[in-house]
Amino acid sequence: MQGATIAFSPSLSLSADSRNFAAARFNSTSLHSRFSNDSSLSFSSTSSSGGKLSPIGCSLKQRGWISCPDPGNSEVESGGGVVRAIAESAGEAESSISKGFSDTLVLGMLFGFWNIFNIYFNIYNKQVLKVFPYPVTVSLGQFALGTVIVILMWTLNIYKRPKISGAQLVAILPLAVVHTLGNLFTNMSLGKVSVSFTHTIKAMEPFFSVLLSAMFLGEYPTLWVVSSLLPVVGGVALASMTEASFNWSGFWSAMASNLTNQSRNVLSKKFMVKKEESLDNITLFSIMTIMSFILMIPTTLVMEGVKFTPSYLQAAGLNVNQIFIRSLVAALCFHAYQQVSYMILQRVSPVTHSVGNCVKRVVVIVSSVVFFRTPVSLINAIGTGIALAGVFLYSRVKSIKLKPKTA
Repeated sequence: MQGATIAFSPSLSLSADSRNFAAARFNSTSLHSRFSNDSSLSFSSTSSSGGKLSPIGCSLKQRGWISCPDPGNSEVESGGGVVRAIAESAGEAESSISKGFSDTLVLGMLFGFWNIFNIYFNIYNKQVLKVFPYPVTVSLGQFALGTVIVILMWTLNIYKRPKISGAQLVAILPLAVVHTLGNLFTNMSLGKVSVSFTHTIKAMEPFFSVLLSAMFLGEYPTLWVVSSLLPVVGGVALASMTEASFNWSGFWSAMASNLTNQSRNVLSKKFMVKKEESLDNITLFSIMTIMSFILMIPTTLVMEGVKFTPSYLQAAGLNVNQIFIRSLVAALCFHAYQQVSYMILQRVSPVTHSVGNCVKRVVVIVSSVVFFRTPVSLINAIGTGIALAGVFLYSRVKSIKLKPKTA
């Protein structure tokens, strides 16, 4: 019998012996082998649709002989991609909400600790200074404990130890000097007048900030900013006239604290913008703490000598253990509240931080009045309230951005 040519479709042709083909119908293995070895087997696409197989070809696919694309496969894959995209978007949204809630919770806790540490620092520090009137020695002890904490944080890798160059240390030194003076003058004021009055005077910080910025940075205040400072100055003046514990030494010490603390901010803007871009606020505060401790050692020896010893405290009729414990708690809270303050500043805008600082000052004043039973007259309370309201107004006005004039 002559060999015959069997045509399955326009796109598939096979030349074979009919008897061999008949046998191969029932043996997929031999057919697969014949197809792979027969040079006359050819697959050609004559369709303009891009490679559709004929029904015969698709029937071969069902038998596992050849492969054929599923017309609905692309739609299934596309649908699956959409489902996956929706699922991923939902997961990202849930993760974003969870992260936002956790960040808000952490920020709220930081603000809470900021207030608590401030309350404890002012109360314990005042108790120490009332019976141990040596603010320079007290300040040295606070910077000493802060230095120990900073070194422990770096040693235990709680916070990364920075690499500081000599040029950076020179740039930081003026900041450390005014940082030291600011805390020293605050302790001097707390030793002379009530805690509430010291913090009422320190509400004048925005006034010095605006004044120094205009003098050294050329940043002139708007009319709104100047207007917000009027109640601050007026309120402090009214509170000072009616303060029961008023004395000029305590008043000018608190004013000097305002001047030096705001000088630190101005110097930071003027000298450290280019040189200290790699230093974050916490690292900068840590370095200033160590420098302040070093600066305070000779200052304390010259001004007050060695006073904080058990023999001296016993000779003065003081409870040594009580003084040590209160000094330790005050020093811990002193470093902690400043550390937390810088942590908050890294998370929020300066305006938000300023508002938080205003609220913190109110909390400290009220808590100290209640704890020490400080006598407060009605006019004194009104003056303090006006000053603090002015500080809050100032912080809000600072957030207003003037729109540039269009031609």
